[in-house]
Amino acid sequence: MIDGRPLSVSYGLGVDSTAVLVGLVQRGIRPDLIMFADVGAEKESTYNYLPIINAYLAAHDFPQVTVVRYVPKRFKHWPPYYTLEENCLTNGTLPSISFGFSSCSQKWKQAPQHKFMQQWEPAIDAWAHGKKVLKAIGYDCSSRDTQRREKADRLITTYKDSNSEFYDYIYYLQVWGWDRDRCKLEIAAAGLPVPDKSSCFFRLAMKPDEVRALPQDKLYRIVLMEARAKPRLTKVEGLWRSSTKKNKKPGSMTEFIANEGLLQKDEIERIQEVPKQLIDFQRKYVVGSDHVPLGAFLHREFPQMYPKLPDGTNVVEVLFEQTSFDFEEAA
Repeated sequence: MIDGRPLSVSYGLGVDSTAVLVGLVQRGIRPDLIMFADVGAEKESTYNYLPIINAYLAAHDFPQVTVVRYVPKRFKHWPPYYTLEENCLTNGTLPSISFGFSSCSQKWKQAPQHKFMQQWEPAIDAWAHGKKVLKAIGYDCSSRDTQRREKADRLITTYKDSNSEFYDYIYYLQVWGWDRDRCKLEIAAAGLPVPDKSSCFFRLAMKPDEVRALPQDKLYRIVLMEARAKPRLTKVEGLWRSSTKKNKKPGSMTEFIANEGLLQKDEIERIQEVPKQLIDFQRKYVVGSDHVPLGAFLHREFPQMYPKLPDGTNVVEVLFEQTSFDFEEAA
């Protein structure tokens, strides 16, 4: 608590947000909540960092990371889906950021965090007494993050931030004067490994070297996502939007994967036929001849691409119903 206001840290399992926690430990500022919104499509290195940071937090008597997820309740006539990736495959589209929008972040990250807050007693009590929750965001002192902070401030000033009545935002790294390099130094000095960049493995911000480093199953899934969306793409080429001389990479990650030889041509062509099977599965679901959620279908039919049954997809429980589990269980 700070001045009677609970302190929540929005944690992304990346360098900046990890540095926020390290800096808070250094200064003896204990947050009341540390929250990670999982879209179900982070790189494995990101998920592998969760037990590492939780052990560090426990050693300093800090709360453990609370994982929250957006859980759809209504699927119309479609098979249930539980991740951003499955959402895109269901609708035959790409994440909104590939089209220049940020609605996927609002839906899959901001919304579940706010919903959790609405059930969290310290937040409920603060709001009842006319106080806001302090929300720590990991923007560092780089020019890019300074611009992001300025944009966030403008949204609050113009009342376009729908949650601004509930939260006061605090940017500790900018208060402390920490840039990205300083963040890495402080994390290492705390005895922690420096985490990999946190992002969906198919996100626009993925750099060529990061795509090259992806395991084969993730490359398969990038090809599948672009193939499923391709019939509806008119203004962008793929997950990287459009080719430009400046970025020296194609707009399609699939084209990059093919050019780099990360997957063989016949493998790519085989995956590009999978959307037909997805559409056939959706049709079967509508008439009741197949009952499993989308994630279970993908795991069942394409284990090379989906070796693990996705979290939140309990085949036994949802075999004959379309509703997903409650938000509290997802958290």
